[in-house]
Amino acid sequence: MKNVKAIGFDLFNTLITADPKAVSEAVERLIRSLHRSNFTFEDGPFKETYRRCALVFLEKTKEDGRETHNRFWVGAALRELGYPVDPDDERIATALDAYFSAFFDYCHLIPGTMEMLNEIKGTYRLGLLSNFTHAPAGRGLITQLGLAPFFDVLLISGELGYRKPHAIAFQQLVDDFGVDSSRLLYVGDNIEADINGALLAGIRPVWFTWALDHKVPMLPGVPAGNDELPDEDVLRVSDWDEFLALLCDA
Repeated sequence: MKNVKAIGFDLFNTLITADPKAVSEAVERLIRSLHRSNFTFEDGPFKETYRRCALVFLEKTKEDGRETHNRFWVGAALRELGYPVDPDDERIATALDAYFSAFFDYCHLIPGTMEMLNEIKGTYRLGLLSNFTHAPAGRGLITQLGLAPFFDVLLISGELGYRKPHAIAFQQLVDDFGVDSSRLLYVGDNIEADINGALLAGIRPVWFTWALDHKVPMLPGVPAGNDELPDEDVLRVSDWDEFLALLCDA
């Protein structure tokens, strides 16, 4: 594609997917860890309180774009259940290690991802910009799935402090690439976070619809962002073969 020097990618439902059971299993591991730390609560009420607290914090991120973290949700849920704990309590940190361990067991690459990255590595500078609250787990997943060597730039919202579609997240991608935003493509599945966020930053987006086409569910807490379709001028591809063809066509 003419004038394109760098390509940024989203992570979940763009390069990788999580099995539907990933989050439910993660919550079960979280609860088991908390029980081992002598928090005695009934699982059902905790799950309901945890989900409600998580939604409160995630909704807050929409107001100012600042990233949140699961430790705040867990801490808030435990306090509502009568445990006056701080979000930085070591028992919460241990429980969240258990929570995120489920993603290592239930995440996998979208078909053709590795082949596509091998094809374009060296022709373009490659980067990743992902909304992921717990950066160590995000980086661990990227390494485990063999993606890390492909990226010149690797940005995770849990480290940045801001989530897509906030302009700070996309501007950091542009700055780290060291190219003008007009020479950058950003590929993602989520219209709100990826497509509209890139457009507002002056970056040309590519809407990757593999997950949508295969009816892959969004992770809980992630807005679907597909209520309003992008303008017809937004590039759309359904798999990596179409993406490679797009790069060659222009």
